[in-house]
Amino acid sequence: MSQPIRVVIADDHVLVLDGLRQALNALPDIQVIAVATTGDELASVLERVDPDVILVDIEMPGRTGLSVLRDLKDPPPALVVTMHTEDEYRQRAAAAGAVGFLSKATPLPELAAAVRAAHDGVILLDVDDLGSALAPYREARLSPGAESLTARERELLALLAGGISGTDELAEEMFISQKTVKNHLASIYEKLGISDRAQAVVEAIRLGLDRPPDR
Repeated sequence: MSQPIRVVIADDHVLVLDGLRQALNALPDIQVIAVATTGDELASVLERVDPDVILVDIEMPGRTGLSVLRDLKDPPPALVVTMHTEDEYRQRAAAAGAVGFLSKATPLPELAAAVRAAHDGVILLDVDDLGSALAPYREARLSPGAESLTARERELLALLAGGISGTDELAEEMFISQKTVKNHLASIYEKLGISDRAQAVVEAIRLGLDRPPDR
């Protein structure tokens, strides 16, 4: 199964935290694997999981997000997402080892692009024109297998995600034979690195596929 970018978010504002988690999880190539609302909780989370990128606020109850970053021996790329946009805070974020510094008002497409760029090793604190630096990262990145899905395979995945799972039902919906359905499924499994229809449903949802309109 293709692997999305695994993200941990730390923010003491629950509404912000939930909003970021839902928005990023809706993207096909990013997955929020854990959240934290305090610095101590973030440190505990990072002892249990190994994210690809961290999104962290500065001021949280107990230890600050920057304090946690400074104490990590081999930290993953960290983006500071904060309401404090002054240069002083940017400098503190850089000193703690963050690779990027973003406002909480940053639009989702730009934030997602920053996550992808950080995952690729881009140091966003060093760039003069953030928009230009993020331009190559604005589109979701799918695995080669997902990119190679045919229109009919995507249609079948969408039907699975819509609750149609029987081979006979799928064949009827798509006006093809049951043998062709099985051939499509075998191709989907191979391309996505999965082994059954339950995993196919998960991938269909992750890829943002909607059930096609009725014919």
